[in-house]
Amino acid sequence: MKYTVEMEIALPRERVAQLLADPAVLPQWLRGLVLHEPISGIHGQVGTVSRVVLQMGKQKMEATETITRREPGDLHEIPSEAVVQFEREIVGAGMWSAARERLTEAGPQKTLWQSENEYRFSGVLMRLVGLLMPGAFRKQSRQHMQDFKAFAEQGQDVRNTTG
Repeated sequence: MKYTVEMEIALPRERVAQLLADPAVLPQWLRGLVLHEPISGIHGQVGTVSRVVLQMGKQKMEATETITRREPGDLHEIPSEAVVQFEREIVGAGMWSAARERLTEAGPQKTLWQSENEYRFSGVLMRLVGLLMPGAFRKQSRQHMQDFKAFAEQGQDVRNTTG
């Protein structure tokens, strides 16, 4: 299953990239995050492997995330024509996914965030979930992006909200 979601953020691309890459602010916008800790490497750097635990309702999901691409490497001096890209693979029980995040300038003080997602399922239960509820994955991706946008633009913290 593959899909792409996109959203415009009313901040410069460099600032959006810095916030997305900052592990200190992850809990403020990544709804349900219980734990995100590097097992090897440095958070956000290519090759880093992290343990990720998310709580979604009564379901707890644990996975391993590997950063497979980050361009440019220095998020403080991004050339104006550059597209910022983050890519990661996530492996959990019965599931493999890849996320490709692209940040492009959408105008002065505006960034277009495009998130291309791919999922592959193994095991009967996860294959059924993928077949019967494909919209749930897109909905969750859009929710994460909306939460990030609210955090980045207005300082809203998902830990202070319900739902």
